[in-house]
Amino acid sequence: MSRNIEELARDNVRALTPYQSARRLGGNGDVWLNANEFPLPVEFELSQQTLNRYPECQPKLVIERYAAYAGLTPEQVLVSRGADEGIELVMRAFCEPGKDAILFCPPTYGMYSVSAETIGIAYRTVPALENWQLNLPAIAEQLDGVKVVYMCSPNNPTGNLINPDDIRALLEMTAGKALVVADEAYIEFCPQATLSGWLKDYPHLVILRTLSKAFALAGLRCGFTLANPPVIDLLMKVIAPYPLATPVADVAGQALSDQGIALMRQHVAELNASRAWLLEQLSRLSIVQQVFPSETNYILARFDNSPAVFKSLWDQGIILRDQNKNPGLAGCLRISIGTRKECERLIAALQALSVERA
Repeated sequence: MSRNIEELARDNVRALTPYQSARRLGGNGDVWLNANEFPLPVEFELSQQTLNRYPECQPKLVIERYAAYAGLTPEQVLVSRGADEGIELVMRAFCEPGKDAILFCPPTYGMYSVSAETIGIAYRTVPALENWQLNLPAIAEQLDGVKVVYMCSPNNPTGNLINPDDIRALLEMTAGKALVVADEAYIEFCPQATLSGWLKDYPHLVILRTLSKAFALAGLRCGFTLANPPVIDLLMKVIAPYPLATPVADVAGQALSDQGIALMRQHVAELNASRAWLLEQLSRLSIVQQVFPSETNYILARFDNSPAVFKSLWDQGIILRDQNKNPGLAGCLRISIGTRKECERLIAALQALSVERA
């Protein structure tokens, strides 16, 4: 019977390899450095007691506060169940299954391809250059039939910003042909690099944001799509009737208050200081071949025999994210910035491994 049920499913779903999130991969660690989360909980108390009623589709307070935070108008903001839903909403609104395609430049975030496969939209990849910047000539050659180009800056998992001149060139070459979606999930760690001020010049620019990273609310599942009103209006046609639960909107509104934003910026300063310390410590280790600069709350590093390093740390309860299967990232592990104590425990374990292999 189970075989018959599987045969009822769509062919593309049966063939789909699901996105392997950090929680899906599991582990029995007590030092979790694999999901780019803030390492400590933030304290918010629920104030809404209206769970008997459906929530607003687009909670007014959340929209207004995020618009003010981003320097935009409320008409340019849509809130959803994480930025992941924003990724998918754009495809559902703008891409015809079996006809249109999306494009992205690996190594980058894995949900662009998974969402496309789930919906039945073709995807094209143009590998990034060796410095992980856009290969603009190769992108130009692949744009025929492409409706959406996804670009993550700062990029996950590499941690680098995309050159703004290249982004402008990409926007110019896609004008009138395709949307450019800039995934800014980590922009709070380098706010000067946001493209939000570019929306007035580029009607086909879309920006994705989240409360999961710098706002320390990964468990809330609250994301934002920033775009000009014509794009927002189309996304509103395909979004679920009640995308944000009342408790989610309640906490999101608090997080976006003046006090909430000040707390977030304090956390960012602390994480950036820990990142600088961790970068320095990693660069001193003999088993580390290369440590890459980062504008995010994680660091990418290339190790000698990275599978053995990953397993040794895993067995000690220190869980990193293996990037060996990503194009161009052989030998690489991604390390989320934890508390200073967690970072010190990681370095101590790596120092012991360095001594063993000396």
